[in-house]
Amino acid sequence: MTLVAWIDHAAVLVFALTGALVASRAQLDIIGFAFLAILTGVGGGTVRDVLLDRNPVFWMADPTYLGVAVLAAFAVFFTAHLFESRYKAILWLDAAALAFAVSAGANIAATLGLSAPIVVVMGTVTGCLGGLMRDVVANEVPLVLKQGELYVTCAVAGAAVVSLGPFVELNQTSTVLAAAAITFGLRAGSIAFGWSLPVYKSRPPRK
Repeated sequence: MTLVAWIDHAAVLVFALTGALVASRAQLDIIGFAFLAILTGVGGGTVRDVLLDRNPVFWMADPTYLGVAVLAAFAVFFTAHLFESRYKAILWLDAAALAFAVSAGANIAATLGLSAPIVVVMGTVTGCLGGLMRDVVANEVPLVLKQGELYVTCAVAGAAVVSLGPFVELNQTSTVLAAAAITFGLRAGSIAFGWSLPVYKSRPPRK
């Protein structure tokens, strides 16, 4: 299995863990855990593959991705009560999953020979949509839209590294690892230190 394949599986695993932890906060049954874990784990990659017209979709071509998500769901179902703060666990696991998914998704687009803007969009889609689906279905405030935190910015930055890799003569492994590191570093800084972009503030209309 290649490094990129390992990272892709890691993204599904860690995103699935966050989906199962959200299910635990909602006090769902074991099937609910599995559903949210699978939705979160493969959601972003599924949208990416549909947009890129990759046939079959990655988890249909290799059903082990589904197995990884289901195992994550079962593991969390029996251990979620051990977490001191499940929300903090979700935040940090989600940050790691974002890093894995962005780098793997952008690399898939890059290996198809697509242009830099498309590589960035596909990396961002892969990293952000699974978590967005998870939060919407669970009726939580989506992390991707949470005010005062970096999220999509982290995905765009990481995917941009992959798009620039060929121009700076980085090999595939170095590019993917650099993208994951930058994505996680920015997201971790936002969680730990409050890094953010300026937000829009409305002003009274002029008379």
